[in-house]
Order: sequence, then structure tokens, then C-alpha cells
Amino acid sequence: MHKPKPLLLALLLANLCFAGNACAQAPVPPPRAANPPARIAMPDAALRAAFEAAARGTLDAATLSSYAEQPLAGWLEYAALRRDFASLPVERGSAFVAKYRRRDPALAEAFRADWLAALARRKEWPAFLALWDNDIDDDAMRCARLNATLSLGRTDARWSNDAQALWRGSGKSLPDDCDAPFAQLAAQGKLTDALRWERIDKAIAETQPGVIRSIARGLGGNDATLANAYAAYLDDANGSIDAWPKDARSRQVASRALAKLAKAAPDRAEALLPGIAQALGMNEDERGRVLYQVALWTVASYGPESARRLAAVPDSAYDANLHEWQAREAMARSDWRAALAAIRRMDAAQRSDSRWTWFAARTSELTGDAAGAKALYAQAAQKADFHGFLAADKLDQPYALCPWQPTAAPAAKQAIARDPAIVRALQLFALDRKGWAQREWDEALSRYSDEQRRIAVEVAQDNGWFDRGVFALVNVGGKRYPEETRLYRLRFPLHHQDTLRREAARNRLDPAWIAAEIRAESVFDPNARSAADARGLMQILPGTGADVARKLGLAWGGGQSLYDADTNITLGSAYLRQLMDKYGGKPYQVIAGYNAGPVPLGRWMSQRPAMDADFWIETISYKETREYVARVLSFSTVYDWRLNGDALRLSERLLGRGDGPRKAFACAEAQTAPPRSVPAPRRR
Repeated sequence: MHKPKPLLLALLLANLCFAGNACAQAPVPPPRAANPPARIAMPDAALRAAFEAAARGTLDAATLSSYAEQPLAGWLEYAALRRDFASLPVERGSAFVAKYRRRDPALAEAFRADWLAALARRKEWPAFLALWDNDIDDDAMRCARLNATLSLGRTDARWSNDAQALWRGSGKSLPDDCDAPFAQLAAQGKLTDALRWERIDKAIAETQPGVIRSIARGLGGNDATLANAYAAYLDDANGSIDAWPKDARSRQVASRALAKLAKAAPDRAEALLPGIAQALGMNEDERGRVLYQVALWTVASYGPESARRLAAVPDSAYDANLHEWQAREAMARSDWRAALAAIRRMDAAQRSDSRWTWFAARTSELTGDAAGAKALYAQAAQKADFHGFLAADKLDQPYALCPWQPTAAPAAKQAIARDPAIVRALQLFALDRKGWAQREWDEALSRYSDEQRRIAVEVAQDNGWFDRGVFALVNVGGKRYPEETRLYRLRFPLHHQDTLRREAARNRLDPAWIAAEIRAESVFDPNARSAADARGLMQILPGTGADVARKLGLAWGGGQSLYDADTNITLGSAYLRQLMDKYGGKPYQVIAGYNAGPVPLGRWMSQRPAMDADFWIETISYKETREYVARVLSFSTVYDWRLNGDALRLSERLLGRGDGPRKAFACAEAQTAPPRSVPAPRRR
């Protein structure tokens, strides 16, 4: 009998794992190559220029006509027409919607949404109503529809009911376009004081004093006075409550106002609460709302009153977030028994999360329960995430990774790649029209089976749209597909490998770390830009880019140069090296600084200078940064597997020990991949 080759042996063991036998012993082979790519034709420079001309309003009719047979002809026409919505003939706009309603539903709907808004501004009410869809759930558009029917004299009982429903819908501010319908409702006698107070109650719950004042203008006498007093107290909870009725509404106002005050001044809110609670007869829920915020905004800064204020919050007011903060506060003081007690107070679902299973194990071990800790480590080590990998290191066992890489039939993949909506989505993404690309993508996926959706993600990544592996798998439209967490090649795309490896070597960094930063920052989108103006793959601010380029002696091409992948990786990797040298070579602290900046990092380092890395990370006060650090370190481990087939131990990686022992991955779950049959996409 011939000796099986290593890859064949691994596949045989994986089959045993899927059959439910000895799963934990099945080694995971290195990631194999993807299915053959399905490329689509990308926009050329002339089409890019045409879209830019359309956006400027300089696209001529002849150029537009020359693209009539191209996939993006309709979007190019839309880009040209939307510049002239203020004067576009009604017939022309309505004809566009009719032309594309069946041919390209995503385009027709995008145009219709913008065209409806333009028709409302122009008060072209008959045309507006002809295009109206009752599924539209936008307050401004719903108010415009009420204005349309009002202008045409159609204020029947249905109109009044619709206006009342809009009034009742929210305690937040509504668009100015709603003023006329509400005035008409009042003139009809159908905006009663009871309805006004109903919306005031919603505004109290939303802490919206401006809305309360606006509503109060329609009330009279004592009602208006009381409503304005409530609004004033929500603005400033230092006012008097002596004239208030001792009822549930007054208690709500006081409770919401003090909870709001607690976010800025927890000491003041705590001092005011007893007297106000006694005067109004607050119940436990109402007091708990205030005490919750007092505790939360104290512990978020690890103030000296944190433990006492956490203990003062009634059990009924505790939620998952406050349970976590109670555990973190005890960790920050190195009070391991209190931390363990806080974790044990979490509900079963929260405790089963690998994060809290890990910390239950750590604190059990630190309080002398070695056997209990070992069982908890084993439970956490079943998860392929940051705390699961740490637990596997504790137990000196392989990382739990059970990848699934379904292979689509070539015909099925090509069918997806030929779907006109997918072609348009990918071409629009290449043109950096991401909102339009998303519309086409969503339209295509609305027709797809789950298998087709996964193939579409692969096609998107074949053509450079990598974030589909993040936003179109696992959790899609509120529906969860937990088995898709195992689609590691799609969820962790890898691009620009030559540059990654080159800059990693130049800066003495692990290329898996650089890849993980890119995955966390931009999901390999070179055109990504944040609200703070961070740009490109590694989300570098232009000022940072200029400073790093200067230190490297490189020519600085301005902020736009950060959209070049090679430049971005060069500067981003060098910046990581600079941070490593500045902060003592501990990647977990460097990652925190990369996300939050030097000032918060300096504060965290000074507050807990000698704390173990896992506790230090968990006690970071910013949720975004706390989760970011764990995410990047976890991603680094997966990318190490993608690049090399095994991985540096995470417990070594987070301390910057790049030459430590490496370890394998093993399939630790008996999971069977779904069937591979893929029907052709339905066309519309």
C-alpha cells in the first residue's frame, strides 16, 4: 500500500471529522488556491472621464449616446440627468423610471428616490403621486406625500389617519416639510392635546427638549407652562421641580434628565438623585436609570468611586454592558475574586462568549482553582478568535480552525459573473461609486440562493471588491449564517502580497500583522476614506503620511498618493515600525495607539504599566479600541495561516516575539459543508 501524501492524508482526516469521528485530531492543511477567477471587463479611462464629466454637467449628448450599449449606460445617463433635476421636464424623468424599471431595478429605484425629492421641491404634485410607493419609509418623503394630497384637496379620513400616524411615530424632530400637514391636521381639530402629550412622552423618552418646546406652542395655559418646564429641566437638571405634578410623566422627565446629566457630571447627578427621587416617588426602574449612567460614566474612566457606584445599581437595571464593566473595573484593580464574581453574575449566553470564558479561566487560575480554570480554557479554545487562540496557547494545543472552501461548478460561477446586476455592481465599485454599486449588489442578491450569494462574494473578490467577504457573509440582512464563519479565504482576503512581504521585511514586521491591519482598516479597499480623512488601505491621515515620508526621505505626493496601494503600505508599515520603536516593541500597545492615537495610549500605559497583556487590552476604556486590538491580533493569526500554513503563537505575537515557536491548526468541530449544487441565477 502506498503511503498517502500529506495533503491527501489531511483531507482524509477532514472527512473523518465531518463524519463525526476524531474531529479534534484532524489537521488543517494550508489554504489551497481559489477557484479559477471569473473576471469581468472593467471601466476604461474614457468611461471614467465620462462619469466625471457627467458629475460636472459637461457630458455632451454624443458621448452619452456612444455608451448606449455598455452595462453602465443607464447609470451614466442618470449621472448626467441628476445635475438638472431642478429643470428636468417631468415627462423626461418619469420616462427614465419607466425605461429602467424592469431592465435595471436598482437604477430605476435610485433615480426614483432622487427624482421624488426633486419633484417635491418643485411641488410637481401629480407627477410625485404618480411615482409614489407606499413602501417608502422616509419621514421627509411621507410628509411630501401629505403635502401633495393636501395641495390637491384630498384631505379625507385616510389622509388624517396617515398624518396622525406620522405625528405619533417618533419623539425626534421631523422635517420642516411636515409643518403644513400638521397645521392642517390641527385646523381639522384632529391634532388634539392628547395627541400632543402622546408625542411629548416620546420626546421625553428620546430626551428631545427642542421637540417638546415646539409641541408646547400648540398647547394652552398650564399645559404649555408644564411642557416648557419639562423641556427646561431636560436641558438643565439643576432646576426646580416643586410645581410639577407627582405623576409618572414627571418621574420620567426627572429620571431621563438626571441620566443625561450623569454622562457629563456623575457626581452632580448622584447628589441630586435622592432628593428628587423622594419628592416625586421614583420607583426602582426610574432610579436605576440614573444610577446606571452614574456608574457607567464613572467606571469608563476607572474613577475611585467606580466599585461603590456599580454596587449601588439595582439588579433590575444591570445589562450585559454593565456586567462587563463591573468585571473590567475589578480587573483594573487586580481584584481577581471580584472580577470572577462579576463574570459569574453574567447570564449563561454572555459567559459562554470566548472573551468571558477566557477571563473566567484566568481569574479562576489566579484565585487558586487550577482544575476549574483548565476546563474553562478548554471551552474557550474551541473558538477561532483572539481569546480562543490564547486559550489554545495555555493548553499547548493547535488552534481551532475548521475551514470550509466550497468549490462552485465553473458554469455556476460564470453565470454569476455574467449577471448584468453583478457586472454593473463591480464596474460601479471600480469607479468608486460605492452607493450605486451597493444598490446593484443588493438587487442581485435578492434573487440568489445562499450558495449563489457565496459564489457572488468570490466573484466580487476576483474583481477587487474584497469587503463582500465581510458584509455579505455570516450576517446578511439581519439573518445569521454561522457556518459561513468557516469561509476563511473569503472572509480574510489577501492582496498586494509582494508589497506586504517587502515592507514587512524592510521594517522588521510580520507580514501577517500588516495584512491584519489592512483587513481591519479598509478590507483591502485602496480608495477607502474615513470621516476623519484617513485614506487608503491602512487608513493613514495625510499629515501622518507626510511626516512618515519626510522621515524616510521619500518624496511626498500629497494626500491623494495615499490611494496608491504601494505607497500606502510603504508608509503604513513604516509608521507601525516607528510606533514599535517608540512604545517598547509591544504590538498590542502599538495597535491600540494606531487606532486611538498617542494621548489615550499614553494614559492607558501610565495607568496600568505592569499589567498582563490580556488584562491590559480588556481594560482599555474605549470600546472601539478594545475590540480593535483583539480583532487585529486575531486576524494576524489567521493571516499567518493564509500566508504560511501555520502560525506564530498568539501569546508570543502580542508581545512582539517574532522568532518564537509556531503551531498548527486543527479542525475541532464536526461540521459538514452544505451541498454544492447551484442553480443558475433568476433574471428579471
